[in-house]
Amino acid sequence: MLNTFSVLSPHLKFKNKFVSIDNLAFKFHYRATFTLLLVCTLLVTSRQYIGEHIRCITGGSIPEHVINTFCFFTTTFTVVRLFNESMLQAGSIPHPGVGHMSTEEPVKHHAYYQWVPFVLFLQAIMFYGPHYLWRTLEGGKIKRLVDGLKMVEISNFYERNNSITFETKYTLRSKFELNKKLDIARDAFHKHILINQLWAFKLVFCETLNLLNVLTQVWFTNKFLSGRFYHLGLDFIEEDFTGTMDVLDTVFPKVTKCHFHKYGPSGTIQKHDALCVMALNVINEKIFTFLWFWYAIVIIVSISALIWRLITLWQHSRSMRFNEFVFSFAYPGILITNDMQVITKSFSFSDWLFLYHLARNMDQPLFKTLFRGIIHRFNDRSDTLSAKLMDAEFAASVIIDEKL
Repeated sequence: MLNTFSVLSPHLKFKNKFVSIDNLAFKFHYRATFTLLLVCTLLVTSRQYIGEHIRCITGGSIPEHVINTFCFFTTTFTVVRLFNESMLQAGSIPHPGVGHMSTEEPVKHHAYYQWVPFVLFLQAIMFYGPHYLWRTLEGGKIKRLVDGLKMVEISNFYERNNSITFETKYTLRSKFELNKKLDIARDAFHKHILINQLWAFKLVFCETLNLLNVLTQVWFTNKFLSGRFYHLGLDFIEEDFTGTMDVLDTVFPKVTKCHFHKYGPSGTIQKHDALCVMALNVINEKIFTFLWFWYAIVIIVSISALIWRLITLWQHSRSMRFNEFVFSFAYPGILITNDMQVITKSFSFSDWLFLYHLARNMDQPLFKTLFRGIIHRFNDRSDTLSAKLMDAEFAASVIIDEKL
């Protein structure tokens, strides 16, 4: 069993990356759901846990492997009228949906089990898609700014001009290099203010894609299961599982019928009525029932993330207390009130969100130094601009006075 899931081991290592460019809702999609769907794909394609996916019984001379292959790659069916628990308890039918039928009796064909592994794998790719798009649009800006700024506390006492690289892949930067790196980060942030105002829009767009994607997958799964997925979880909760037939038997029948036609000795077409045991549906019913509850959780988390994003968009330029509250999650108590006023009154939403992601990815003393440098440079730029405006107004007034 461990060998089967060894291919997923790179995705099951949920280590905290040094650089994070998204939030918890994103991780629900591209980490948790992506990995979960890959595990489900392996389960439905592995025969070592459930044996043969389908086993069919016929009274004729058809080889077993022939009828098994035929019924798996075509479609099996059940009789709609025979999904009757009273008839099942009375012994009139052997299994739900299986029994004697007339030629014109309505039946329900089942072909979805052929496509389950492909659908689950495709859904896994779709859940990873918004994260891949955001990582591409973000372009590694956060990583380039904070990369190499580990072990900052030790670097403050390392006075040499060269760095030390350890076998553990960490680099101890000198104090000189550390200060140089901080200057680069401050310059990059101010360049971001000038030329990259769409950074936050791209993030919100990808967060919206997460919600749209999970809603689309729920709709698609419902179509895939012939309209039975929307209420599957609610029906499962309401089911007491004390009878001989339950709600999962109607969606994922364990025994179905299959008709196989072949020529007889004289050329007459002969119909063989096969009874097929669908062992694969034992796994399918549990997978899709669990996915119903999981998708519900992911939808709630995604909606909550978008609501929070709307709150930050509305409050970031209105309330200094809100900004103090938000940044306290990253670094409680180290930011000065006057600096928070600058953020509240002067920063756009893209600048505010970019600064917050820097705060999440940097050590506390390092971010404090960077933050103070950004505020000072912003104030200096504002003072310079104000001085230029005052000089221009003074020159204009002098010209007007001379003309008068």
